[in-house]
Order: sequence, then structure tokens, then C-alpha cells
Amino acid sequence: MNLLDLAVFAAALALAAASPGPSVIALVARTLVRGREGAGPLVAGIVLGDMVWLAAAVMGLAALAATLGSFFVIVRLAAAAYLIYLAWKLWTSTGTPAEAVPIRESDSRLGLFLTGLGMTLGNPKAMAFYLALLPTIVDLNRLTLLGFAELCGIIALVIAGVFGSYVALAHRARGFAGSAWGAKLINRACGTAMAGAAVLVATK
Repeated sequence: MNLLDLAVFAAALALAAASPGPSVIALVARTLVRGREGAGPLVAGIVLGDMVWLAAAVMGLAALAATLGSFFVIVRLAAAAYLIYLAWKLWTSTGTPAEAVPIRESDSRLGLFLTGLGMTLGNPKAMAFYLALLPTIVDLNRLTLLGFAELCGIIALVIAGVFGSYVALAHRARGFAGSAWGAKLINRACGTAMAGAAVLVATK
């Protein structure tokens, strides 16, 4: 692919990724609770979800995606349920934010990865970006395997960069949770944010 098409795709994707939504809310809330720990799997799930939508667009699966609407509803509700679970753990916790979600790390990583994947696969914004907007940016009929790989590379770089910036900013704000009062406030704020993200995921 030529550099201009890649640059336009990267810019459009960056704008879409940076716009506040369920994924951003969940990522920021998670980072405020446990720091950078666990952010990687969540972002990896989001990246994979975007790549799945890219593959769907390239393979001309817009009609199939429409017929599988019920499947994406199930995926979206599963992601929302996990966010509700985390929100409940935060609201009922009396400890520090890091102690509020006492999940084994192996389970946490898998749950966060699947949550990121589920949020993206069930996100109408992602569907619209790849199935409606992307064909106006890239000539999908002439896209080669190398071009597909280049777009996947841009997806990984752009999303990691955008969401990494959110993680860095949220991580710097964690110092506020040092006191018991601050910890409780962070727990409640993050729990509310995750519950709000769950509602957005479930109702979109």
C-alpha cells in the first residue's frame, strides 16, 4: 500500500480510538485500580477485535456481520457482565484499589483480554469504522496480503499508542489513592465508571 493511504488510515483510526467510549472508560478505571498491571491484556483484546473487523471488511463480510447480530449481542453482554462484576467488587471493597479486585492474575489476564475483545466485537462504532468508513479510505478489492499485514501493524501501533497514553495518565493519578479516604473515593469512582462502561457496552 502507498504511504498516503496508510497515513490516512492511521489518522482515522487514531481519532476513532481516542474518542471516549466504553473501552477507554474500562481501561482508565482498571489502571486507576491496579496500575499498569493488566492493561496489556485488555489492550491486546481490543487490538485483536479491530483486526477481526478488518478481516471481515476485507473478506466482504458486511452482510454476514448483519446476519450474526444476535451473536455479537451475546459477546457484548458477556463483556458488560464482566465489567459489572469488577464494578461490584470495587463498590463493596473496604481496602485499597489494588485489593478491591482480588482475582488470580491468570484469571484476570484472560478475563481482561476477553473483555477487550468482546467490547470491540460488539461495538457498533468499530463495525461502522471497518465496514463503512474503511472502504472509502482503502481499496479493499486490490488489497494484497502484504497490505493487510501493514494495516494490522498500524492497528497494533495506533491502538497501543493511544490507549498507552490513557494508561500513562491514569497511572500518574494513582498517587491520590494513598489515604483511606482517597482509596475509597477511587474505588467508588472506578466502580461507577466501570458500571457506566458496562451499560454503554450492553445498550449500544
